[in-house]
Amino acid sequence: MPSRPSLSVAVVMRRERIDNRWQPWRWTLADVVPHEDVFGTAPRLLLQTGAEERWLFPAFAVELFRDDVEGYHLNLSSPAPCWFVHWRPDEEPGADGHMLARPVDVSLSYHDAGRWLDAQENVDQVPVPAPVREWVQAFVQEHYQPEPKRRRRPDSFRPLTDRFGNPASVSTEKPRGGGGGHG
Repeated sequence: MPSRPSLSVAVVMRRERIDNRWQPWRWTLADVVPHEDVFGTAPRLLLQTGAEERWLFPAFAVELFRDDVEGYHLNLSSPAPCWFVHWRPDEEPGADGHMLARPVDVSLSYHDAGRWLDAQENVDQVPVPAPVREWVQAFVQEHYQPEPKRRRRPDSFRPLTDRFGNPASVSTEKPRGGGGGHG
């Protein structure tokens, strides 16, 4: 069985100081970069100042699946194709007293991002560089088959309803009987 196309990437998360007395720090996605062996496999601090920290989370596999080709197509056809990174804060503070924001998944699919957002997870995005866009575009061109447009039924075939959505009928017959009695 042939392997799926994949890239190995690392995620850079940024912890920045904000002017808020209830939440003095916030986490955001800083970048997604190609993974390099020198990164190792454990998260590590790249930068630390009084205003921010940057953490590297290495070794994420981004695979392309044929059954999600529409999700890649939607991403590529957007005004700004991007990486989607699903992340979660640690449950417990570390030795320094603060919690890390740990990436869980990295994807190029709108469908993945939509599922994560529907589950009320944290999802951030950053632009995809041109070589990655071209790689995904080649996969989409090879595998994407747009669904055929379905013919819309003419309105004359639609059931009649009143303004409340209840079934209605129209009669072309003249009323019979009459009740007024001309005698």
